[in-house]
Amino acid sequence: MALSKATTVPHSESSQTLVNDRDVTLVSKAQKGDLGAFDALTVRHRERLMSVIYNMTSNREDAADLTQEAFVKAFRSIGRFKGKSSFFTWLYRIGVNITLSHLQKNRSRRFFSLENLSEEVNQETAFEVLASRSKADRGTLLNELQEKLNEALQKLSNKHRAIVVLFEIEGQSHKQISEIMKCSEGTVRSRLHYAKQQLQGYLSDYLK
Repeated sequence: MALSKATTVPHSESSQTLVNDRDVTLVSKAQKGDLGAFDALTVRHRERLMSVIYNMTSNREDAADLTQEAFVKAFRSIGRFKGKSSFFTWLYRIGVNITLSHLQKNRSRRFFSLENLSEEVNQETAFEVLASRSKADRGTLLNELQEKLNEALQKLSNKHRAIVVLFEIEGQSHKQISEIMKCSEGTVRSRLHYAKQQLQGYLSDYLK
């Protein structure tokens, strides 16, 4: 099954500040041994983290297991969280790293969706192709194009795929991704640009 864009509604700056403030309070309590506070953090962020991991693995069972593993690791490490980034960025980093390790070990199939691909990856050309076909043919062509996109994404390295997922699907900024992936914003931009070029190259013959 193909990826679908995360349904999380983007937070406004003020609402995100409230979320972060609430997280700070819960983290402080969790670091003092309050299990209920950590449970509250889990409830607040589990769905979003699982969305990220599912978009990287395209396997709901794996996503559920890896999400659980990420929270277990976060619980064990909560005492080392210093608040230099938001709690969710810290949690993202744990989840992404666990998932990258899983993908390296298991070589699971990954998928991508046309609707999540930015215009920089030749989306306009794709739509031109669709527009040139009769209405009856468009559904078939869209399914074919979806399959080609899925195959193209699988050819990317795990790190490049992770950045595409975080940027295109999760809507994370370059700065947020740099914190999650522990690399510079320049590296994020470079990897994202390279990944998009690779995807476009893989699709070029199909979109002619």
